Amino acid sequence: VSAGMPASEALLSATKEASLLLGQDNILGSLKAGMFADVIAVSKSPIADISILENIDFVMKNGTVYKSP
Repeated sequence: VSAGMPASEALLSATKEASLLLGQDNILGSLKAGMFADVIAVSKSPIADISILENIDFVMKNGTVYKSP
């Protein structure tokens, strides 16, 4: 993003496009029914302000929610 890539494209690059590169497009990179996903939650849209990704509210991995104390 700091080099000029729009936030939306940076997020896709780090998720969906990375899964395509790894040949895992059928199970990784998208959040929808039937897909494998680990999820992060933030308080506002990272598309509007990518720096919000520096303040993660929680992570869900394999169905378990992890929060910082």
